[in-house]
Amino acid sequence: MRMTVLGSCGAWPTPGRACSGYLVESDGFRLLIDPGYATLPRLLRHVDAREVDAVLVSHGHPDHCADLNPLLRARALDPDPAPKLPVHALPGALDRVLALDRPGMLDDALMLRTFTAGGRFEIGPFTVDTWALPHFVPNAGLRLTAEGKVLAYTGDTGPCRELADLARDADLFLAEATHPEVVPAEDARYLSSARQAGEWATKAGAGRLMLTHLWPGTFAVHAEEAARRTYAGPVEVAREEETVPIG
Repeated sequence: MRMTVLGSCGAWPTPGRACSGYLVESDGFRLLIDPGYATLPRLLRHVDAREVDAVLVSHGHPDHCADLNPLLRARALDPDPAPKLPVHALPGALDRVLALDRPGMLDDALMLRTFTAGGRFEIGPFTVDTWALPHFVPNAGLRLTAEGKVLAYTGDTGPCRELADLARDADLFLAEATHPEVVPAEDARYLSSARQAGEWATKAGAGRLMLTHLWPGTFAVHAEEAARRTYAGPVEVAREEETVPIG
């Protein structure tokens, strides 16, 4: 199993950086997780739009799903349209993105499959376990298992005890870290810091911590330093175009 980072910027894309987006591959199957703003051009550097096998979305904020629209357009408007793309999301999470085009335009481009956070399901070679995690909108923490390896991903979340279960002994813990040290009080229930990500990685016994969703303008070194104060294992910030093995 391996993961290619398409974007890791929180809130909005900046010059040279896209928002959340990750291409995870196992046994030739290509799963796109969270196609946020500006991720499609980066995705197309690695695979053609029709070569994506499925999409999995943690929650409905546009910095995690906006580029689903151009991905579906690329498949639907191709002279040789691709088969329907399975898209897995929480109920209602993609309503606004899917309403961007005229009614019916994308109907033949996708097969929407909703799931309830707290359940388990299969996507190709991946077993996906999910947790409802606190955010401004419904958000699912995602734990993917394939080839005996585990990728745990928070989506966006405030601190909660479920994070220890989500990341338990994960080979890679991909954790939202919007702020390096302290989350402003008004957001503290719904977002996390790099320091907190390190604390949860330690509690979970995760093998490796990768920080993502950094607020635009945040220096990666500051986030890494904050996480290393609470986690003794390998720490890095997700960087666009980086491909990492899971395990």
